[in-house]
Formats: sequence, C-alpha cells, structure tokens
Amino acid sequence: MTHTNTFSRDLLRGQKVEKVVLSIVKEKYPDAHLMEGYCKEWDIYIPSEDKGVEVKYDPMSQKTGNIVIEIEYNKKPSALSTTKAYRWALHTGKELIVTTPSRIWEAIRDNKLRAVKFTGPGDPHSKLAYLVKKDLLKDTAISTRTHTFIK
Repeated sequence: MTHTNTFSRDLLRGQKVEKVVLSIVKEKYPDAHLMEGYCKEWDIYIPSEDKGVEVKYDPMSQKTGNIVIEIEYNKKPSALSTTKAYRWALHTGKELIVTTPSRIWEAIRDNKLRAVKFTGPGDPHSKLAYLVKKDLLKDTAISTRTHTFIK
C-alpha cells in the first residue's frame, strides 16, 4: 500500500472515530462540533465551554498493549506537546478512554517512560512518542467504556 493510500485510509478511519466521540460529547454539550480541516488545538470544539477534545485512534494498541502518545513529528513539537484540548479521547478499536493531557503526562513521569523515535506506516517523517501501556491510562482515566469501532 502506498503512502497516499495508507494516509487516506487512516484519515477516513480517524474521521469516523471523531464522529463517534462527537456523538458522545454532544450528549452533555449539544453545541459541540467537529473542527473543519486541520486544527492543531483539538478535533472537537465545545463553544459553550470554550474547550476542545483531542481524538486519537490507535487500533494497534489491541496487539501491542501500548497507546502511542506523540510529542514530536518531523522534528517539531506536536500532539501532547502542543495540545490545548482539555480532554483526550483515546479509541483503541474496542474501548474509549477519556483522560486529560496532565494525567497522560503524570503517567509518563510516574512510570519513567522514555520517548522513542520511529516512522509510522504511511508517515513520510519520523515521530517522537511515548508508548504508554493501555492499563496505565485506563487506571487514571476520567472514564473508560467499551466501544467496538466498526471499520
């Protein structure tokens, strides 16, 4: 599969997961909506709260037991390093883990995790990321719910 095909497939899956998370967020905040195009701050915006939610989809975590938490892409700060979202929704393909950036940082710090550099499938550039055990994030999550994602 070419880079373009992999990127397109992953983008479509990510957008589907964002819609799933949006429907859950709308239960509490009916004015929530997806950001159009690329938005570095967050994927879902809640105008009534002036807050956002970042959505991450990591189906490989079902095999590896780790969730990839990116902090740098193409040698530039990204994701957890630059987020302005007050919540992160991490979908593993089988469950949805809702947490905060500070809880993720605490899990990284408290467990003395080290960032690793790698190039993901379909990525033209390398990323620096923490591989955080799913259970660490679940243990400190605001909520966790079973939610199977249909491709």
